[in-house]
Amino acid sequence: MVDFRVLGPLEAVANGSSLALGGAKQRALLAMLLLHTNEVISTERLIDELWGESPPATVTKSIHVYVSRLRKELGEERLVTRSPGYVLRVEPGDLDLQRFEALLAEARDGDADAATTARTLREALDLWRGPPLADLAYEAFAQPEIARLEELRWAALEARIDAELACGRHAELVGELQALIAEHPLRERLHGQLMLALYRSGRQADALEAYRGARELLLDELGLEPNEDLKRLEAAILRQDPELEPRADATPAPADRVVLVAPATLELLDALLELARPLAIGDPTRALIVAGVVPAGKLGAATVALAQRREELLAHGVAARVAAFSSPAPGRDIARLATQERADLLVVDAGLAPLDGDAAIVLEHAPCDVALVVGAGGAPGPGAVLVPFGAAWHDWAALELGAWFARAAGRPLRLVGAASDGRENGRDASRLLADASLIVQRTAGIVAEPVLTEPGHRGLADAAADAGLLVVAFSDRWRQEGLGGIRSRLAEAPPAPTVLVRRGPRPGGLAPPETATRFGWSLTARAL
Repeated sequence: MVDFRVLGPLEAVANGSSLALGGAKQRALLAMLLLHTNEVISTERLIDELWGESPPATVTKSIHVYVSRLRKELGEERLVTRSPGYVLRVEPGDLDLQRFEALLAEARDGDADAATTARTLREALDLWRGPPLADLAYEAFAQPEIARLEELRWAALEARIDAELACGRHAELVGELQALIAEHPLRERLHGQLMLALYRSGRQADALEAYRGARELLLDELGLEPNEDLKRLEAAILRQDPELEPRADATPAPADRVVLVAPATLELLDALLELARPLAIGDPTRALIVAGVVPAGKLGAATVALAQRREELLAHGVAARVAAFSSPAPGRDIARLATQERADLLVVDAGLAPLDGDAAIVLEHAPCDVALVVGAGGAPGPGAVLVPFGAAWHDWAALELGAWFARAAGRPLRLVGAASDGRENGRDASRLLADASLIVQRTAGIVAEPVLTEPGHRGLADAAADAGLLVVAFSDRWRQEGLGGIRSRLAEAPPAPTVLVRRGPRPGGLAPPETATRFGWSLTARAL
C-alpha cells in the first residue's frame, strides 16, 4: 500500500518510508496524475501542462523515463499505460485529498450534531501538512488546484470553528481566532466568529472593539464597509440579542480528558500502562485510550486482546477505550489520534532510536506532551519520583508530569539539582529547587524534596539508584540537538525506570480543564 499526499509537499509513503520521487519534472508528472486519479491522461496533455508551448525535442523520451522510474517506486500495477497516455490507479483512502474530501462531505451531513461535526473536521484538517503541493507551486498546472484546495481548507476550518462555537467552546477559540486574523486579516467570516466568541465569553466591549477594528481595516485596505453579516452581528451584540447565545441543547457535556497510550507493539503495553494507569485514575479522572497499530492480518487478534485488557482496566475503575488499526504511517496516525481526542498526554515507548522514524513524526506533530518510556528501565517501581530540574522551559514539562504521577500514585517527589555551579564560591541549586517546590505545592498539593548532586551523568545516576521513576525532559530543539549527552546515556543505560518528556503546545495534566493552550496556563503562570 502506498500513501499518497498532496496536502503539503508531494509525498508517497510505503511501509513508513518516503519513496524517492525524483526531480522537479518527475514529481510534477506524478502530481498531475494524482490530481486526476484513475483517469487516463494523454501524453499530449502531460506535455502541454508540464512544458507549455516550448517543450524540448526529447520530451516524449523524458516522459517515458519519468514513468519508468516512478513505476519502480510505486509498482507496475499502479502506473499503467493506457492509450493515449497513462493512468495512476489509486484505491479509496490511498490519497490524503480523497480522505479530506470524504471527511468534509461527512461533516456537511445535516444529521450530525455539532460535537461530531467538530471532531470530523478536526480529523480532516489534521491531514494537512502545509500549503498543498507546496514544492510545486510554481507549476502552472498546479496553481488552479492549489487555489481550490486552499479554499476547501478554509471552508473546513471556518466550519470547524462554527461547530465548536455551537458546542460552547467560545473562550478557548478567542486566541486561535486572533492568531488567524493576524495572518489573514481580510477574511470577514473570521472577524464575525471572533466577535461572537468574545461576546459569549462575557466580553461585549471587546466584541464591539473587534468589529471597529475590522471595519477600519477593510476601509483602509479595500475602501469597503463590512459585509451585511458583520453589520447585523454588531447590531445584535449592541442589543444583547438572546439569539446570540448557544442553544442549550446543542452544548454537549464537557469532553473527556484523555491519556492516550500507543505502544509500538502490544507486547510493550504493560510497561506503558504502569505509567498511564495512575494518571488516568488521578484527580481529575481521565479516559485511558489504548491504540494498537498492528499489521492488517493481525487486526482481529489484536482487537480481542485489547478488549480483554479493557475489561481488566474497567474492573479496576479505569475508564478505558481501546482500538486496533493498521496504518502505512503509524507516527502520523498516532499524532492525529492525539489531536482528535484532545489528549493531555501521549505515552509511547522510546524504542532504540527515540528521535527517529515514527517516533520523530509523533514528536513533531502530537499537540500534547509526549512521554517516551525507556524500555530498558522497566516499569515504574515503588520508589520516589525523581525529576532533574534546571528551570529551562522544557524542564517544567518534566516537573509537571513528575508531580502528576507522584500525586496520583502516592509517591514522594524529589527534585534534583547541582550541588555547585562549578565556580569558586558558586551557588548550589537549592534556592531554585525551593522555588519549584513552592509552585508544585500550590498547583499539585504535594511537597517536592530537593536533592543536590554532583553535576553530570554520574551524579544523576547515583541519585536515581533507588528511584521508582526518573522523569527527564529534553529540549524543544531536539531536531537540531538530539537528546544531548546525558539524556542519551540515560536512554541507553537507565539507572531507574525512565521517561523522556517532550513538551507540547497544549497544557499538561495539571492544567485546569478549560485551558486550551500553554499560552493561557503553565506551572509558572499559575504560581503568579
